[in-house]
Amino acid sequence: MIKIYFIVCISFLTFSNIHAENGYRLWLRFDKIDDAELLAQYRNTISAVQINTTSPTLSVAGKELINDLQSLLDKKIPVQKNITENCIVAGTPASSSIISEIFSTTRYDLKNDGFIIVSKKINDKNIIVIGATNDIGVLYGVFAFLRLLQTHQAITNLSIISIPKIKNRILDHWDNINRTVERGYAGISIWNWHTLPDYIDKRYIDYARANASIGINGSVLTNVNAISVVLTRDYLLKVKALAYVFRPYGIKVYLTAKFNAPIEIGGLQTADPLDTSVINWWKKKCNEIYELIPDFGGFLIKANSEGQPGPQGYGRTHADGANMLADALTPHGGIVMWRAFVYDVRTQKADENFEEGNNNALNNSIAAEDRYKQAYDEFKPLDGLFRKNVLLQVKNGPIDFQPREPFSSLFGAMPYTPLMLELQLTQEYLGQGTHLVYEAPLFKEVLNADTYSHGKNSTVAKIIDGSIDKHSLTGIAGVANIGNDINWTGHPFGQANWYAFGRLAWDNNLTATQIADEWIQQTFSNNTTVVSTIEKMMMASREAVVNYMTPLGLHHIMGTGNHYGPAPWVDNAGRPDWNPVYYHRADDYGIGFNRTSSGSNALAQYLPQAKQQWNDSNNCDEKYLLWFHHVSWQHKMKDGKILWDELCDKYQQGVDTVRWMKQQWASLKYFIDDERYNSVRMFLNIQQKEALWWKNACIEYFQTFSKMPIPPGVEKPDKTLEYYEQLNFPYSPGIGGNN
Repeated sequence: MIKIYFIVCISFLTFSNIHAENGYRLWLRFDKIDDAELLAQYRNTISAVQINTTSPTLSVAGKELINDLQSLLDKKIPVQKNITENCIVAGTPASSSIISEIFSTTRYDLKNDGFIIVSKKINDKNIIVIGATNDIGVLYGVFAFLRLLQTHQAITNLSIISIPKIKNRILDHWDNINRTVERGYAGISIWNWHTLPDYIDKRYIDYARANASIGINGSVLTNVNAISVVLTRDYLLKVKALAYVFRPYGIKVYLTAKFNAPIEIGGLQTADPLDTSVINWWKKKCNEIYELIPDFGGFLIKANSEGQPGPQGYGRTHADGANMLADALTPHGGIVMWRAFVYDVRTQKADENFEEGNNNALNNSIAAEDRYKQAYDEFKPLDGLFRKNVLLQVKNGPIDFQPREPFSSLFGAMPYTPLMLELQLTQEYLGQGTHLVYEAPLFKEVLNADTYSHGKNSTVAKIIDGSIDKHSLTGIAGVANIGNDINWTGHPFGQANWYAFGRLAWDNNLTATQIADEWIQQTFSNNTTVVSTIEKMMMASREAVVNYMTPLGLHHIMGTGNHYGPAPWVDNAGRPDWNPVYYHRADDYGIGFNRTSSGSNALAQYLPQAKQQWNDSNNCDEKYLLWFHHVSWQHKMKDGKILWDELCDKYQQGVDTVRWMKQQWASLKYFIDDERYNSVRMFLNIQQKEALWWKNACIEYFQTFSKMPIPPGVEKPDKTLEYYEQLNFPYSPGIGGNN
């Protein structure tokens, strides 16, 4: 008995230093280095800091460097006027004579806020230099240096040059003025418009700090389904207050502008972009904004899509509308981000067949009006017609943020127009707020996709960073997954998607695994067991959700409206392309959307080399098979199985992976603080339950067409199809239209 008691006590002592955490600190946890040997090395290598805080940004950088080093090293870090042995010197040539001297002898082309972290010997003293040509570059360098310590990297013989590949790295908030968040699963909006501009919540500062730590330099504060009131003076004063908070952290504020604002708040009778009164109204409005916010970033516009007004309502083109706004912003240096997510009139042509419930006619008639094609058809003819300060913002895929999509056909098709990639961090179609889904593999999938626009290796990454078509204006946008939940993102692992977006926006050459390891080390632990286990979970999670939701190229079969849960049977929404049956086309013969030349011919929008990977159903990359082909249930897959059996197996694999993730997480019980451990454990329980729901409901439904038995090794559904069809979720979060 004594021996057992002794073991229990030792176990308690071993893990008593794991304190409960609510996740508020994100990846910015600067606790004392827990490796004694490494701590000693760091202490010996860092003795002091020299930084002249001559601007608000350098003041932030100095405070961050000194305070965080003191926490990490658990020792006082003095600020020196003169360099000493093992001193860190941070600044720009304008703020530091030492850095000025270094930059005069070594040429660093630090465009777009880049920085250096290098080991130098100055006056026979070993120092570490964090240098940049502008103040915000110094702050980025400080955070990068702190990341080295957080992830237990060597800090001797440093030679780091880091330059962001993309100029505008922006979070898009789908936040409404009333604080609801469209497609948000982490509480209400962090912007409290009622108390602004007079009350500055500390969370605004912490938000800016977190974004700066990963290089995000822009924030669109309002929903793309815009309302005009945000452009009135009362609200501009509130925006001004946020801009003031964000400015030291290098973050510009942007607003969504409703295209008919001149009518709604300007008293005009028209919003025609070629009308002189409309042109003058927008010029005056921009002058007013920049008087209040001199570094205002510009406008994000959703026009002529899902009920939002736009230039087509006046017989004008998207280029006409974007250029009118661009001209108003040009004197101030602002930009227009014009969304290419458009679909409205064309698919209505198939309404009659749809309303009659004629699936065969539906397959034939809607195919000619494939929503997949509309963005390309509308914008490709406008290539080269946009002003130089217009970015065309294109979703990663042609439909709508599905678990897996082929890259949008616009990438590689508009060489004379800067294209801005839009990614979704909030998990609208990825299990929403309760599923652990690490999205970096999805992001990398589209970034690495080859468009062949300039021959092989003309990737989407090279298109959006301007390197292929030589555009100086570049951008990437991530739809934010942030709310006022204490841990910012609801699910603790949602933070990893925010982090991954920022890191890839800065450097699209990073791998998903590298980013996962960084985030784990900064968020949970440097313990090799913890890092290895969580990394495997994260890297498997995206493929798991594809398998238990939309395997083999199925897409958009989620519940309509809320996009929560499976609903492949829905055929009664307000328009054809809001219905899952529009996308999966299941019938007695088979399943899938024919987008070849014998179907909608959407594949014709891709260059031949890109098209080739999908054009033949027998050779198609099977991850995209049902995106492009309507194939028989008996279609032979590459592993020898028939399609029906393969489909069922994929659903089972998805469920099995979630079960495995639960086991992996359980193995970390004594390595993770109780609060976060239990939070993730409960979410994984929900994810397993919902993965089973997806598997069972989809197999039950598709079996009504295949009329084939469920193959061995696949668990039989425990409820009837009728049970799943009658489920209703009127209060699921994030409802509020499409985006």
